[in-house]
Amino acid sequence: MHDKTGQTTRDGIRIYGAADFGGMRAAGRVAAEILDGVATLVKPGATTAAIDDCIREEIARRGVVSATIGYKGYKHASCISVNHVVCHGIPGSKILTDGDILNIDVTVIVDGWFGDTSRMYVAGTLGRKAARLIDVTHEGLMRGIAAVKPGNTFGDIGHAIQSYVEANRMSVVRDFCGHGLGRVFHAPPNVLHYGRPGAGPVLEEGMFFTIEPMVNLGRPETKVLADDWTAVTRDKSLSAQFEHSVGVTATGCEIFTLSPAGRFHPTWG
Repeated sequence: MHDKTGQTTRDGIRIYGAADFGGMRAAGRVAAEILDGVATLVKPGATTAAIDDCIREEIARRGVVSATIGYKGYKHASCISVNHVVCHGIPGSKILTDGDILNIDVTVIVDGWFGDTSRMYVAGTLGRKAARLIDVTHEGLMRGIAAVKPGNTFGDIGHAIQSYVEANRMSVVRDFCGHGLGRVFHAPPNVLHYGRPGAGPVLEEGMFFTIEPMVNLGRPETKVLADDWTAVTRDKSLSAQFEHSVGVTATGCEIFTLSPAGRFHPTWG
């Protein structure tokens, strides 16, 4: 590990040390394990509130803290975004029906470190168009992660995602992005899921951030509903999202939120 530990770059991005990777690894694993356990709850007839209640109970059982309960007045342990909801869907009385796709996003605090991850689920039978959207979104995330290494830029990450998604005739949401994290929930940089190669801050060993592309079957535009949280596609097209928390290493990156059960994609496991 370099000698910049604890410093910030001119872009305000904190550089973490080798020991800090252990904290992020532990927090990311807890978040991923919680999402692994959610898979059996997602089925036709279930409500998003019931799923969130189970997530809240599991967080309490593990003796860790939800980062979202109380965050800017938010009252839930997860965001659950169904079908054309892009992100920040509020759990409630909505009953899932066969073929619904949903993103579940959880952030926990473990010994002061934030573990932030989301993944897609399907209630019942996965439709053909939804399956393709989910596959493209997941592959877009993994291509973005593959661009993470010292000397590359955040523009390289965004370009890797955007070029793949648009080649598949889908669109990348521009209104929301990934973010730095560590001992705080949100910090510099903003991690855009589109961009030009070589643009933006240069990646350095010890940077921690999320990559969380949102991909729409239709156009990229979104709107936020009157609850000030729920973002939906303007054209009502389906949307999908996957999110990992990563740390830049000397040779590439470490993914902190890998699924221990191999369930990160809804057709796995």
